[in-house]
Amino acid sequence: MNMEDLESREPDRVIELDLRRVMKQSLWLTGGSVAVLYLVSFLVRGELSVSVSFGGFMLGLLLFAVGYVLLIVLHEACHLLGFRIFGGVPFKKMAYGVNLEMGIAYATTEIPLPNRPMRRALLLPLWLTGVLPGIIGIWLDSHLLILLSAFLIGGAAGDLEMNRQLKRLHDDWLIRDDPEKPKLYAYDPQGTAETQKDGTGPEN
Repeated sequence: MNMEDLESREPDRVIELDLRRVMKQSLWLTGGSVAVLYLVSFLVRGELSVSVSFGGFMLGLLLFAVGYVLLIVLHEACHLLGFRIFGGVPFKKMAYGVNLEMGIAYATTEIPLPNRPMRRALLLPLWLTGVLPGIIGIWLDSHLLILLSAFLIGGAAGDLEMNRQLKRLHDDWLIRDDPEKPKLYAYDPQGTAETQKDGTGPEN
């Protein structure tokens, strides 16, 4: 199935995020990640050392803001890397940008991917910009990295929700990314499925 075939037919599934629901999930993920990461740090080190001063707090706040912005950029870059590694998409067929109206950054590909590579590309930023900084933060006993890790794990709530919905589809389905909105269009190669907006099967 080529791009012309996809453009000439309606998708069999439209997976669109409920941003309010994702925001709630993000808050729970962030809080839970903070608790888990500090618990692991305590178990590894046997103590939690906290030293607070006004100057140190302000410096930490500045470093957190800078680090958070950088990791958000890296998060989207990891999606592009995932499209390349798992889907073989040429970089010239990818795009990166910011939707100012929705207040979100996005990375997208013009070329549809099979379901499994798309799911891997969705989750790659979670591991590289979320989990990995947390591991390094525990190793270095860095509160900054631990907190950044927790916030980036929470920031992957949308990717996790899309992955959850894509797991309901067969691996050979083709997934086309919306160029600007947090939305995926899924196509059954057999063309026999019924369209359902939330990405669930007809039986769900």
